[in-house]
Amino acid sequence: MALVDIKSMFKAEILEAFKNAGYPAYRASQVYLWLVKGVKSFDEMRNLPKGLISELKEKYYIAGVEIERKLISKIDGTIKYLFRLNDGEHIEAVVMSYKHGYTICISTQVGCKMGCKFCATGMGGFSRNLTASEMISQIKEAELDNEIRISNVVLMGMGEPLDNYKNVVKFLRLVSSKENLNIGMRHISLSTCGIIDKIYELAEEKFQLTLSISLHASDDLTRSKIMPINNKYNLDELLTACRLYISKTNRRISFEYAMIAGVNDSDECAKCLAEKLRGMLCHVNLIPANGIDFAPGNYKKSGMERIKKFVNILEKYGINVTIRRTLGADINASCGQLRRSTKKVEV
Repeated sequence: MALVDIKSMFKAEILEAFKNAGYPAYRASQVYLWLVKGVKSFDEMRNLPKGLISELKEKYYIAGVEIERKLISKIDGTIKYLFRLNDGEHIEAVVMSYKHGYTICISTQVGCKMGCKFCATGMGGFSRNLTASEMISQIKEAELDNEIRISNVVLMGMGEPLDNYKNVVKFLRLVSSKENLNIGMRHISLSTCGIIDKIYELAEEKFQLTLSISLHASDDLTRSKIMPINNKYNLDELLTACRLYISKTNRRISFEYAMIAGVNDSDECAKCLAEKLRGMLCHVNLIPANGIDFAPGNYKKSGMERIKKFVNILEKYGINVTIRRTLGADINASCGQLRRSTKKVEV
């Protein structure tokens, strides 16, 4: 019989399972508290009897992550982790420090299927989805390693969150639970390249998180060239879904736009983007694209003067826009490159 992932269970589920197995309710509460604290084995649960520990090992397993590599930026203290999972796969996470506290960018999949041309994660291939417990473990491991409290979570690391919808929704419910890490939904951002049917499903959940759309182009021809998902869901369909999401949740959407020199950074692109977003409750986050020398086309980031001109045009049309602050530049803090280098070594 396959072992059950106990760390992906809600407290109520553990209580019910323990009740059915004849265990006292307080034992379920003890186990859940240990899981929230980040233990990686039942043997670490010091207030449980040995007999119960043995029985738990026969039914359940505790998913976790181990630190394979840790890089710390000498510029701003940003921390990048390469985590090893129980099955030997690798994922990445990044911890960033702001005035308001610590933010972690976590992965939701091992690799990614979406194939965006400027993304290092997609170049490394796709292996599998992460469980809710593996997402939680990234946060807890970073907290324990740095002796900090993480207050904000960004699902913008390796993988496409909405391609792992069921596990991501369970993670969101777990991480925001007062009995778990108690990180409020308004402190969570979820980034998607635009899987429209799942955006509609997410809208029905009415979570008060921030939905970030990886847009990266203002016309279908350009977006299809750099983001294959656009061949399935075009820009008009995506923006229609975004408007419905806003109406259902009353939450502002953030549009992520990687500035790629000579590809999507012209004045015409800015004007087209402004026209498409006119009247929408949204914010545009311009990102100086990270150069990836092994990516097809060898995309380069736009110069700062070009980015500022792009900003000026959007603001002229009344679009709320900012330029993302670059953190961890000296450690390649964007996700995908550490895992790829590890896979090269393994091969």
